Amino acid sequence: MDTCYRNYSRTTCFLYSQDHQNIGREPLVFLPAPFSNEPPTGKAHLKQCEQMTLTRRQKRMCRREPGLAETLRESVRLSLLECRYQFRNERWNCSLDGRGSLLKRGFKETAFLLAVSSAALSHALAKACSSGRMERCTCDDSPGIQHREAWQWGVCGDNLKYSTKFLKKFLGQKRVSKDLRAQIDSHNINVGIRAVKSGLKTTCKCHGVSGSCAVRTCWKQLSPFHDTGRLLKFRYDTAVRVLSVTNAATGETELAGPRRHGQSHRSTDLVFLEDSPSFCRPSRYSPGTAGRSCAKDTSCQSLCCGRGYNTAMHLTTLSCHCQVRWCCHVECQTCVREEEVYTCKNT
Repeated sequence: MDTCYRNYSRTTCFLYSQDHQNIGREPLVFLPAPFSNEPPTGKAHLKQCEQMTLTRRQKRMCRREPGLAETLRESVRLSLLECRYQFRNERWNCSLDGRGSLLKRGFKETAFLLAVSSAALSHALAKACSSGRMERCTCDDSPGIQHREAWQWGVCGDNLKYSTKFLKKFLGQKRVSKDLRAQIDSHNINVGIRAVKSGLKTTCKCHGVSGSCAVRTCWKQLSPFHDTGRLLKFRYDTAVRVLSVTNAATGETELAGPRRHGQSHRSTDLVFLEDSPSFCRPSRYSPGTAGRSCAKDTSCQSLCCGRGYNTAMHLTTLSCHCQVRWCCHVECQTCVREEEVYTCKNT
């Protein structure tokens, strides 16, 4: 079994995985950044697979599929960028500092990390299939739409069906654990997968004389990952705290929370075990909010945790007074603008 946490001299980022013996406790990917944009050539993907913190089974799967290593790297990039964007105005801003300690707890932030990571991997796998970067999958070939014979599926659709099946196999989601934390992690991972699935749309284009639409070319297309991130941020804001209860009828351990509309929580809800820290001061979970930029009228009060904020004047340069010159040339002047910048105080 690979070591769960490793120290690198460069910035690191990771996803989370589940293993048969240790569900919900092991990172899926722990990669040094920045990421290479060059596609793997020859046996390069074998080296990439070995550099990742994966289980032995996951490494075997990675080696068998040349396009998987690069897809894993892309999913890490997607999840990290989206997480940082969604929490850019929050006290916890998806910082990599303290990430290892955070993932060991049952906070709302842990739930979001698991969901956005599984969503990013599901999204990246589906896109890799449709773009031809994966050898063992191709376009979506099961539209599941009535009167299929009347349609011509001429565009390569995003293969979410294969992506979801492969992802669950890769993460080892085969059995229900009796461990409460494992159940919560598994639930939140599936919330991320469902969020991607909810954004799968059928896109069609008409063909025919005078636009008669005698024939339609249709394909399955995923929504931009930013839409998935926005949905998961909403799930984070409305997350449900749960605890472990025993089902009197079956004797099985189940998750339960405050009952809403006849049920404790839905399959689309993010769930968590314990209240989050304030993230105001440096701790094992985050670097705190001192020095963070904020918006005077909207976020400084909350982000700075009542400590107040510093105001500084910055000079910025920008293009201005632009004019189009015949035929295709634009000339601009350079202007200097003075702006107020607000940052949270240390004390």
